[in-house]
Amino acid sequence: MMASSLIGKVEKANRYAQEKNRVAFSSFKATFQGEHNLYTLEYNEGRWHCTCRFFGLNGLCSHTMALQKMLDGMLPEQIPAEVA
Repeated sequence: MMASSLIGKVEKANRYAQEKNRVAFSSFKATFQGEHNLYTLEYNEGRWHCTCRFFGLNGLCSHTMALQKMLDGMLPEQIPAEVA
């Protein structure tokens, strides 16, 4: 049987999971499976980087834009991407 204190923590975690505004990422690294290749995306202090060729030429790409949509409300104010 689960202790009542743990039940309370599980309930609180479920509530927190619905409140995305509680979390703000400052940096992370992730892999993204594109249609043709696996790419590495990095987010650090409001700046994005992706290893895809398009990002290298344009400073943004479909991979970073998709991840921004996935994390909507969890990233601080955006700084425009720069070509790294």
